[in-house]
Amino acid sequence: MEETYDAIVLGTGLKECVLSGLLAVKGKKILHIDRNDYYGGETASLNLTNLWKKFRPNATPPKQYGHNRDWNVDLIPKFIMADGKLVKMLLHTKVTKYLEWKCVDASYVCQQQAAGWISSAKMAVCKVPANDMEALKSNLMGLFEKKRLINLYKFVAQVDPNNKATWNNMDLLHQPMSDVFAHYKVEDNTIDFLGHAVALHYSDAYLYEPAMDTILKMQLYLQSVGRYGDSCFLYPIYGLGGLPEGFSRLCAIHGGTFMLNKPVDEITFDANGKVTGIRCGNETAKAPIVICDPSYTTNDRLKPAGKVVRAICLLDHPIPNTNNATSVQIILPAKQLGRHTGKFNNPNNIYLDTYISMVSSSHQICAQGIFVAIVSTTVESGNPEKEL
Repeated sequence: MEETYDAIVLGTGLKECVLSGLLAVKGKKILHIDRNDYYGGETASLNLTNLWKKFRPNATPPKQYGHNRDWNVDLIPKFIMADGKLVKMLLHTKVTKYLEWKCVDASYVCQQQAAGWISSAKMAVCKVPANDMEALKSNLMGLFEKKRLINLYKFVAQVDPNNKATWNNMDLLHQPMSDVFAHYKVEDNTIDFLGHAVALHYSDAYLYEPAMDTILKMQLYLQSVGRYGDSCFLYPIYGLGGLPEGFSRLCAIHGGTFMLNKPVDEITFDANGKVTGIRCGNETAKAPIVICDPSYTTNDRLKPAGKVVRAICLLDHPIPNTNNATSVQIILPAKQLGRHTGKFNNPNNIYLDTYISMVSSSHQICAQGIFVAIVSTTVESGNPEKEL
């Protein structure tokens, strides 16, 4: 360690590993350290032993869950947009050669549906229509609403940010997205799933912001469907922990130095408050840049932006009403759940969504017959477990 580097990176989370890999490719001398004995940090995919060690340290995993090697459970769930920037980065850096991929079966959204002649009111789990053909078959809308949605999808697909002739006489750089929805006369429930399950906004603030950003997000969703399969989402075989590990390999190939299971005592600064390196026990390493995840620095240098609560659920069956999908995303828009934010974490009273990500042995992340669902949402009260 007693050397000078161009950059020192602490923690092997996805962002840290992406940056160390790209810096090493550019010829920078990199030292990369993690206090854990595995890659991934807070974005790791844990085997059964490490999962129990992290959450139930005084217990041993039940034998019914099978072999340790069968498990790779994500700490932070993410599905990857098939035509998104991360996939393009993976292809450009050739990190894809370290990973295997498989499509996620489908994306669903929850919606409150009113009572009919022969049915009662209920919260329905419905597939998100990704194109005009799926919109015609969707049970999210009535017949006339389906036609309005198809017209909106056709408009979104042909919008060119650099050609105002494709904007249908609207100023998409200044008019809010609510104007676009009003122009196509789509209903509130349709707006809800378009904004939250297609554009993937987590609150309704987007309705009052320039429409172009939301339209480009919707375009990305539509363009990702069919890119590599029937779904717009990809997920790596053996879990998301393979992503930071892949970029770590990229860094190592280009001369980066890695140290796992190495505690870091402090990040060092000079008299002017400029970073000079790190200290591990009696050893020091110098660098003009230190990149780290928040857990490696002190509270006075942190600015919390919000809190998230998650629950990892081990199931012995697929999630109901998802056509027995072996991998699926379900979005529960806040308004559909009746979640009204309080003053604990959201002074502006913005609705915040809840997400369910489920994968299984189809992606080699758990034993046969088990399904791993992670429920997550932004904390809005002092009792996040009760919220979940």
